[in-house]
Amino acid sequence: MTTSGGRPIPRISLRDWENRKNEIQKEIMAAAENVGFFIIQDQESPSVADIEEAFKASENFFRLPEDVKKQTPFIREQNTGWEMRAQIRPSTNLPDQKESIQLQYHRRHDPTWPRVEDQIPGFHKTISSFMEKTQGVSLKILSCLAVGIGLKEDYFARIHDVNSDEAMTTLRLLHYHENETRSIPNGHIRAGAHTDYDVLTLLFQRTGEDGLEVCPGRECYTSFGTGDVWTPVEAKTGEIVCNIGDMLMSLSDDRLKSLFHRVRNPRFGESRKARHSIAYFNQPMRSAIIQGPLKKYPPISAKDFILDASKRNYAQGERERQEAIENSKFKYPDNGQPGILLSANA
Repeated sequence: MTTSGGRPIPRISLRDWENRKNEIQKEIMAAAENVGFFIIQDQESPSVADIEEAFKASENFFRLPEDVKKQTPFIREQNTGWEMRAQIRPSTNLPDQKESIQLQYHRRHDPTWPRVEDQIPGFHKTISSFMEKTQGVSLKILSCLAVGIGLKEDYFARIHDVNSDEAMTTLRLLHYHENETRSIPNGHIRAGAHTDYDVLTLLFQRTGEDGLEVCPGRECYTSFGTGDVWTPVEAKTGEIVCNIGDMLMSLSDDRLKSLFHRVRNPRFGESRKARHSIAYFNQPMRSAIIQGPLKKYPPISAKDFILDASKRNYAQGERERQEAIENSKFKYPDNGQPGILLSANA
């Protein structure tokens, strides 16, 4: 356990998983319930080498000309494809200063994956393999959480079949633009405050590319964490930051709280180079029924849960946008409408 800004940051080792499984389960559940997020270390797979290889493939993709990246456009209905500065967060009502491509494992042989083997040899194999390994460690963590909230150990494995045509689990490669030669427009940040709609997000970062900040749900008292205490999470290659999503909050009957997080702009004296990260959103199959063991909320399909969460989130952002306009606190661009890119993973 380390601390940052006065808030504890649980670091949990997966070393010797088979012999320490019960111990690890208790550590994960304690962190999820009492702190709100945790960092995984010492996992056998994906290894540091696997993670570095995935980042190299990601960086090479974002170096491609826009005309090439545009050949894999974002498809809202499938939550796949490439976008650039198209995601407007309700917390800012301004576009995030980044580009990303979203990929789903079961679609790896269809046009929603970029055809860039000529420019980036091995891209498809590298990213497919990385997804398989990340799915494996995800299911280990999810089995611990399932037991902790009173579900069967294999509950999440059964509803997260990434080979199914109903799969929604998504890998997102992210590139936050450098600010050495280009300035960030006034009022914009790299990624506005938000929670994820999924069950559990695994985030990979690279050493030296900081900016991620978190505000655990139990300690977030204002809209989108505005004015609350935010804790920086230092980026370290090989570690996995685990975010509790809205769906897990519901499945735990609110015992676990979803995590507010954002990516702030570089401060004076900090590196203004580009930031790369990789997010793996564990989302159940579309028809999976979401309801906790205490049945605090009525049953709902995973697909409808995400749609409802999106509507609530963006409706709140629009209300606050209108209030800000009426109070003349901010000046929004004419096209500054939230929801241009309505991602299932927030």
